[in-house]
Amino acid sequence: MDNATTDSIPDSDFLKEFYIPDYILLPESEPDSTPPQLPQCPVLVFINSKSGGQLGGDLFKTYSSLLNEKQVFDLSEEAPDVALRRIYLNLEKLKSNGHEFAAKIQEKLRIIVAGGDGTAGWLLGVVCDLKLSHAPPIATVPLGTGNNLPFAFGWGKKNPGTDTQSVMSFMKKVKNAKEMKIDNWHILMRMRAPKEGSCDPIAPLELPHSLHAVQRVSPTDELNMEGYVTFRGGFWNYFSMGMDAQVSYAFHSERKLHPEKFKNQWINQSTYAKLGCTQGWFLASLFHPSSRNIAHLATVKIMKRHGQWEKLHIPNCIRSIVCLNLPSFSGGLNPWGTPNSNKCRDRDLTPPFVDDGLIEVVGFRDAWHGLVLLAPNGHGTRLAQAHRIRFEFHKGAADHTFMRIDGEPWKQPLPVDDDTVVVEISHLGRVNMLATHDCRAKSVNDPSSPTCHDTDEKDSDEEGSVVADEFRKFGAADTFKIPDEVDISHIS
Repeated sequence: MDNATTDSIPDSDFLKEFYIPDYILLPESEPDSTPPQLPQCPVLVFINSKSGGQLGGDLFKTYSSLLNEKQVFDLSEEAPDVALRRIYLNLEKLKSNGHEFAAKIQEKLRIIVAGGDGTAGWLLGVVCDLKLSHAPPIATVPLGTGNNLPFAFGWGKKNPGTDTQSVMSFMKKVKNAKEMKIDNWHILMRMRAPKEGSCDPIAPLELPHSLHAVQRVSPTDELNMEGYVTFRGGFWNYFSMGMDAQVSYAFHSERKLHPEKFKNQWINQSTYAKLGCTQGWFLASLFHPSSRNIAHLATVKIMKRHGQWEKLHIPNCIRSIVCLNLPSFSGGLNPWGTPNSNKCRDRDLTPPFVDDGLIEVVGFRDAWHGLVLLAPNGHGTRLAQAHRIRFEFHKGAADHTFMRIDGEPWKQPLPVDDDTVVVEISHLGRVNMLATHDCRAKSVNDPSSPTCHDTDEKDSDEEGSVVADEFRKFGAADTFKIPDEVDISHIS
């Protein structure tokens, strides 16, 4: 067996495969007089030290002890866009001076990010926004509660060990991992700002880190009037709305009030399940007013790859809607499943590929409906696959709903006057991920990817373009400035 994963004493030769010298990381450092050994898998490690109870902090200490401590970053101390901008500017400077070592480091560079799905999304958004030359692929360490993104790409969903052996074992997997493309999904939200509170984020929403206020809109924008604000961001796993997001919001609120009660993943998941009961998710027909069902809250429109907007029919019983990019939701479940041949032919449906430019739209009635995912070939109510989807909220019986992006929920006010809240999701290119060779995420270009199931396989009958300027950035990098020519008015 490889002593990199079995010995308690770190293997120095193994660690050299990942080590990056100071002068690559720090612009003020001088190159070594003796050329160092070229690492085969140079890595930058970004860790949310506040994730996973004490695990994040422990993981930071272990990585710092094994690698150059300057290639390991605590996200609570330094934002990833600041670190990546500094390192890549230095790499370009060294390359312009004919430094071949720097060019090879940049070519081989990989990123490890340790945190929840929200932390991973933050890194993905930053890499996309910075438009790095030869953007590095990203591996995700599961430090959150759901860990859907790491699970989809083969990195597991249980919180990892933080000891030397566990970390070196993970590094070895990163070295051997394959690169995969994953679709980026841009989200744009426009609404009237509350009468009280600031705009970034809007209080009392406490929007997730993945949504960022755009403070200026075009003079030609029909909604460019006092009191309106626009947010934008990105996601790589899912956007959801309704009762599932309500339960998630209750969980996050409780954790914020009593962080000492949420020390490990098992406790978090148990608390989450209890809140699902107390919030009425299992008895939704009794506790959840029909005025909050999706069909009563919003008009939903979809667009195929190169088509026109068309209204999407949402059954009246649907209380939760999920726009899904990966085959992993709620701790590893696959709400879309694999449609059988009849569904593929009659409804123009496909398996859930992660790089096909299509997002899967799935509906659920209640938690009992969600339990069907535990059965073979189980799935939710398949509503559509789309290149873009748009939610239009008008004044109605409900004054708020709950939304969630990659595990980060918020309470969303709805119009009380003759206003409109608009949420629009659109495809925006792809980013590089690292995946194990047996991961469940599948590429449309991979010959081993699944096709539609044969017609004799059971499949539950639960069914009842040119990118505009405002969709070209996620806003994840704080250093990003909106160029003067950007017109964010064309959201229709």
